Amino acid sequence: MDEYSKQEQGRGASVGAVHPQLAKFDTPFTTVSGAVLPQWELCFETYGRLNAERSNAVLVCHALSGSQHAAGVQHDNPNNVGWWDNIIGPGKPLDTDRFFIVSSNNLGGCHGSTGPTHPHPEDGKAYGSRFPVMTVEDWVHSQKKLAEQLGIDRFAAIVGGSLGGMQALRWAIDYPEAIGAAVIIAASARLTALNIAFNDIARSAIIGDANFYDGNFYQHNALPTSGLQVARMLGHVTYLTDFLMGKKFGRTTHANSDRNNSQAVQFEVESYLRYQGTKFSTRFDANTYLLMTRALDYFDPAADCNGDLVKALAPATAQFLLLSFSSDWRFPPEHSRHIVQALLAGNKNVSYLEIEADTGHDSFLLTNAQYHNAIATFMNHLTLDAPNKCNA
Repeated sequence: MDEYSKQEQGRGASVGAVHPQLAKFDTPFTTVSGAVLPQWELCFETYGRLNAERSNAVLVCHALSGSQHAAGVQHDNPNNVGWWDNIIGPGKPLDTDRFFIVSSNNLGGCHGSTGPTHPHPEDGKAYGSRFPVMTVEDWVHSQKKLAEQLGIDRFAAIVGGSLGGMQALRWAIDYPEAIGAAVIIAASARLTALNIAFNDIARSAIIGDANFYDGNFYQHNALPTSGLQVARMLGHVTYLTDFLMGKKFGRTTHANSDRNNSQAVQFEVESYLRYQGTKFSTRFDANTYLLMTRALDYFDPAADCNGDLVKALAPATAQFLLLSFSSDWRFPPEHSRHIVQALLAGNKNVSYLEIEADTGHDSFLLTNAQYHNAIATFMNHLTLDAPNKCNA
């Protein structure tokens, strides 16, 4: 029996109830655009224990609509299970018996970190549209500040899917001395025009909502729920596949369908999407959605190197694992292979696996034996060396 099979026997273990923590920073944060946040905070959770050498820390970076709550159950809501609970925990691919996992909510988020809903220091009113534009680089720089506050000089690995994978890639470029390995899942070195178009349609739905008020809806006691609902419905469809949608819903009509009412829900798939959109619109901030999608659009580490990704990746010294999913049409396997080819051309240490799955882009959030096995095997072979603070 291999090591992963042994782990599988103990699967289902949870990190239990978790409490969010808040890191406060009094030193101003200057964004890539030059905007300044005088004071700022990052909300985060941790799972497992940091070893004496402080060499077993792993940073988990969330995707577009994620949060710091990646594993276990929320201490005050046992029904709120972390978005990556199938990956993080005792005996799981990100094994909390071996690693100390850190998961933070991105700056500009809406789950505790300083963002558009927080009071502006000048007038105490919500930042709203005044919150500065964020980039993946900004998130990485803020995460580095969090690591310093936690006393972590070097992460054994940085792991993320989709937008989280882009952050892991940026970490490897910007702070090569502070990262041992990067696990980049269902990600891309830059968005295609089609992906940018999807994001713009979503943003247009939000901006066009009568309750958006140019991003300052907080002062009007309003929420652009209709716009957020449409944005989520559009995004959700692109994360799935035609096969999966057909298998789950087909053309089944809704129990309360009324063919004489063109505005009524007619099919089960409509009911499902509207439910997902409504649920999302009550828990996510519209301005954060705009910020997150813009960061996606602008991510392009090769831009400063005349489009040469090999050159952009030159500073990286980490071990790399890239994973893609066969049915992911939002960030298809060729996007991951493009990164792999650039890493190989730069003589980097890289492993790659394309996983057969019919669940589309959302596959990185789901349980898949081959997928979990790949992460577990890679993580199990990492050497947890203590950071060397001595000059060569």
